[in-house]
Amino acid sequence: MAEEYDLVILGAGTGGYVAAIRAAQHGLKVAVVEKEKLGGTCLHKGCIPSKALLRSAEVLATAKRSDDFGVITGDVSLDFTKVQKRKESIVEQLHRGVQHLMQKGKIDVFEGKGRILGPSIFSPTPGTISVERSDGQENTMLIPKNVIIATGSSPRGLPDLEADGKYVLYSDHALELEVLPSTIIIVGGGVIGIEWASMLNDFGVDVTVIEYSEQILPTEDADIAKEAARILKKKGIKIITSANVLPETFEKDQGVTFSAEVNGTQETFHADQLLLSVGRSPNVADIGLENTDIQVENGAISVNEYNQTKESHIYAIGDVIGGLQLAHVASHEGIVAVDHITDKKVEPINYDTIAKCIYSSPEMASVGITEKQAIEQGFNVKVGTFPFKAIGKALVYGQSDGFVKIIANKENDDVLGVHMIGPHVTDLISEAALAQVVDAAHFEIADMIHPHPTLSEVMKEAALAVDGLAIHS
Repeated sequence: MAEEYDLVILGAGTGGYVAAIRAAQHGLKVAVVEKEKLGGTCLHKGCIPSKALLRSAEVLATAKRSDDFGVITGDVSLDFTKVQKRKESIVEQLHRGVQHLMQKGKIDVFEGKGRILGPSIFSPTPGTISVERSDGQENTMLIPKNVIIATGSSPRGLPDLEADGKYVLYSDHALELEVLPSTIIIVGGGVIGIEWASMLNDFGVDVTVIEYSEQILPTEDADIAKEAARILKKKGIKIITSANVLPETFEKDQGVTFSAEVNGTQETFHADQLLLSVGRSPNVADIGLENTDIQVENGAISVNEYNQTKESHIYAIGDVIGGLQLAHVASHEGIVAVDHITDKKVEPINYDTIAKCIYSSPEMASVGITEKQAIEQGFNVKVGTFPFKAIGKALVYGQSDGFVKIIANKENDDVLGVHMIGPHVTDLISEAALAQVVDAAHFEIADMIHPHPTLSEVMKEAALAVDGLAIHS
């Protein structure tokens, strides 16, 4: 059985299904191949379920200090079964929404594992997709004019240490916990590790974070990482940096025990469970790349600015190409690829204008480059910072830790980077991202009249602070 399409997309995660919708809007005949569920990692194992759990953790933490707001609730407790049911309900509602969008766009969905074939009786060029059907039917051959690879990524282990789902977990396993552990060690203090540390701490778990680098959140601005460590430690999270875990010392029996070298000294650690959060690896294996001229470098598929691979009719987007492994990035890469396929005007992505968010408590967000990167790149910089404790709405809201930091080019006043830590900064960052897209100067942000009282006033004050003109400092 063989069917012809204008476009076949391998993987129906956020990047894949958005690309499919865009292609259908352009009038293409489209199919997607997905071996699990529409929506992919973001919807089922990442962004959405983790944020649902984080929201429950936030509500619990707020309820425990409700008397600060004059609201007396009595004893507050957690029903983790209900927390999980709420998460699953949200995921299922959004899953049904994606299914509806596929039907609305008349996009064919093939459930199963897809592999790219080389030149064959079906096509003189690589690109025919063989679908090993989940329903046990014989393989289906899809013959596309174009292909988009959107196979995503998977949690990465350490050398000689992989998750077993019982004592050593990946985030996939942690999302399905039925009972919270009393103690947990998180190996990896990056974005995912810190979100889980914050969440589990708010749920009442004793949390230790072990990070190989000298600071947690090693890709973030140093001032933000320092403030995050201060606040998280104040909440009771133990943070150990410059630590090298020794997998050969692992013992698993009613918990995990292992050693790590910390600043040259070997220390022993024990907890009920361990969460491995040391990054994600692109899913490039067993999808037929060997049947093509597609190049893989450092474990990721190489593409040009339009997301084309070495096979000009085969594109790749999202986590599988490395770079910023973010759902919103994958979605836009999918749009760029489809627009290029359909000969529409395409603006290559400027990755420096993409906002990055961390949904811990406190939240963090950034766009552009860090102060260190700016200096290393030869910019003459000026910096403005402004604390949330001087913002009326932050005090009203009951969350006044944190600040906004703006890095500007002293030569032309261009905004080079904006970095935030504090209440609702994952929402506030879009203003900063827009400023970078339109190449705004910091004084233009300052000139904008921000409504009062709002958290957004911190942007105006930070922009004024770049020139030492902040009003409320």
